[in-house]
Amino acid sequence: MTTLVWFRQDLRMADNPALAAAAARGPVIPVYILDETSAPNGRPLGGAARWWLHHSVSRLSKALGGLVLLRGDPAVLLPELAAKVGAKRVHWNRCYEPYAIARDTALKATLSDAGVAVESFNGSLLHEPWTIKTLEGGPYKVYSPFWRACLKMPLDAPLPIPKLTIKKTAGIGDKLADWGLLPTKPNWATGFAEEWTPGEDGAHARLETFLEKGLEGYAELRNRPDLPNVSRLSPHLHFGEISPRQIWAVTQHHAAAHAVVQRDADKFLSEVGWREFAHHLLYHFPTLPARNWKPTFDAYPWQTNAKQLAAWQRGQTGYPIVDAGMRELWATGYMHNRVRMVVASFLIKHLRIDWRQGEAWFWDTLVDADLANNAASWQWVAGSGADAAPYFRIFNPMEQGRKFDPDGIYIRRWCPELSKLPNDSLFAPFQALPVVLSAAGVILGKTYPRPIVDHAEARAAALAGYVAVKAAGT
Repeated sequence: MTTLVWFRQDLRMADNPALAAAAARGPVIPVYILDETSAPNGRPLGGAARWWLHHSVSRLSKALGGLVLLRGDPAVLLPELAAKVGAKRVHWNRCYEPYAIARDTALKATLSDAGVAVESFNGSLLHEPWTIKTLEGGPYKVYSPFWRACLKMPLDAPLPIPKLTIKKTAGIGDKLADWGLLPTKPNWATGFAEEWTPGEDGAHARLETFLEKGLEGYAELRNRPDLPNVSRLSPHLHFGEISPRQIWAVTQHHAAAHAVVQRDADKFLSEVGWREFAHHLLYHFPTLPARNWKPTFDAYPWQTNAKQLAAWQRGQTGYPIVDAGMRELWATGYMHNRVRMVVASFLIKHLRIDWRQGEAWFWDTLVDADLANNAASWQWVAGSGADAAPYFRIFNPMEQGRKFDPDGIYIRRWCPELSKLPNDSLFAPFQALPVVLSAAGVILGKTYPRPIVDHAEARAAALAGYVAVKAAGT
């Protein structure tokens, strides 16, 4: 019996439950549908994610030995394909975004009415959102008890790559190049290929490199953007080129053989747990990407300032750690997690621009743009989300640079016009003596911008805005 396997956010062959179950039944027709119709508010994949998708789908197609590519509405295309090839079963691994749940539920009914059996699986999370419950039977709203509950749950071992019989489908489907996923005029992704290797092999190579060279010291050093102590697995996880179960199993095996890194391994896996928590929140609170999780934050007096927003997006704020992060994002499609918190705090609390503006920019520019992670993390920084940072925590961008990039390596890489400044002036060039700036070739307002806001004034204004939020809750 021929089974269609609909790939989505699971672009891998190993530990792919939908593919494994289909392979056990007989011939398989793998299909990927570029769905630009189901996302809410007409919001398809961002530009950086489209670059990644092109390369990931290409590599998956080669690994499988064939992949039917279709573009359009799955509700129309999948039943049509099943009828055309005579498939009586369709398998997929579940997605948990609200729009995906609605799409898949309707599609399952359509296929069933047409006599096509549908089976779905968990291929994306350690534990599905509805399986982790509080003692009262509801969803968790705080990360720590959520993660403790997860750690008590049994976890299956990852599945191997199945033996496949791919049924040929000559003449059906699109050519990947025709989708136009890669930027051309201009090609702003020229630096991406030096940073990333999309695909299943690239994901496992990234994990192996991290475990060997970056895991030791991770518990403390993960906050240092100048050091290699982060996994950079987030885009591979989002596109499903590696599963969280695989990461869990390989990391635990490595820690068992290298006892010195057990604490670091536990901390690393707890960060995988934050991804689980974000999906838990999105499933139970589907308005998370669009509305304040805490309604009292609707009272916050946001500013609309297109000029300041553009300066933030371009890395031209006058605060080096912020500018370095935003430039890294544009050049590589990625930003170190500590710096993500700093730049998000700056947008929200220094510029008082709505967190949704930042979330939208990250959606378009991150190769790891993920609806659950993106929304949960932005709301966490804003103070409006679940288990959020206190509203009064306003990062000082100068001190964040000094603390987490103490030698200025990160800033000098991404803000080369400041590279000749000594460390005592690097984190706040606007406070440097004129003779120091001159010796370093820095001309404020010309070679590097003056601060677009004063830190002390911005902090006071942000706190004043939070008074309105506090009043709304009383």
